[in-house]
Amino acid sequence: MATKKHAPTSAGRRFKVGLDYSELDKKRPEKSLTQILKKSGGRNNLGRMTSRNVGGGHKRYYRIIDFKRRKHNIPGVVKAIEYDPNRSANIALIQYGDGDKAYILAPVGLKRGGTVIASDQAEISPGNAMPLRSIPYGTQVHNIELKMGAGGKLVRSAGMLAQIMSREKGYALIRLPSGETRRINENCWATIGQVGNQDHENVTLGKAGSTRHRGRRSHVRGMCMNPVDHPHGGGEGRSKGGNHPVSPTGVPAKGYKTRKNKRTQRFIVKRRTK
Repeated sequence: MATKKHAPTSAGRRFKVGLDYSELDKKRPEKSLTQILKKSGGRNNLGRMTSRNVGGGHKRYYRIIDFKRRKHNIPGVVKAIEYDPNRSANIALIQYGDGDKAYILAPVGLKRGGTVIASDQAEISPGNAMPLRSIPYGTQVHNIELKMGAGGKLVRSAGMLAQIMSREKGYALIRLPSGETRRINENCWATIGQVGNQDHENVTLGKAGSTRHRGRRSHVRGMCMNPVDHPHGGGEGRSKGGNHPVSPTGVPAKGYKTRKNKRTQRFIVKRRTK
């Protein structure tokens, strides 16, 4: 998808850069594959705020994406490439030979009228899903499973891709977009190709209201608050009180390792580069 600049009819639109959606099929989503998306406002079931700066946003319907690629050995035809407000990537509506329909992430090169299949013996073409043991070295993949049958968890954002480096002792070595190289069971499935909508990174929202439309409320710096509200608050002028950067609850914000899952550290061959 290409980008387009908006006419500078106001200060908010002067620097706005959006996407050109003329390539997408302008249609309502498949009703059987949508569900109501409720908003929490950052509150849990007790009404307590557990996520800050959440609230508002435009009403949406959630599109149910088939990350598991449940239909094996059944070819499907791409009926439409659609916009999804819940993610950065576009989605493709697939209709299978038995009449079932499903949404998948739309990779680069997948067009309306194309055919995709999830099979051990599938061709190496965008949109086809295969186990990692069947994919040649150097192939670009996305929507990668971490556990067999759990559905794709990795590499799902717009423009993202991973690469299969090698295989050893029942595991495939995958280089992820972050630069990390990780072992993943070779029986896990992945989808061929790069996730589409690469121009998403070139979008400039242009005004605060565009962020509010996406459900993100304004963020106030801790330095502007009072000491009762934030560890950085108070003082004469700009002052953090000698504290290192922390969150409102005191958790270090820079250089603090938050990963606590030691059980899976043995699968990381190379850490992501800085």
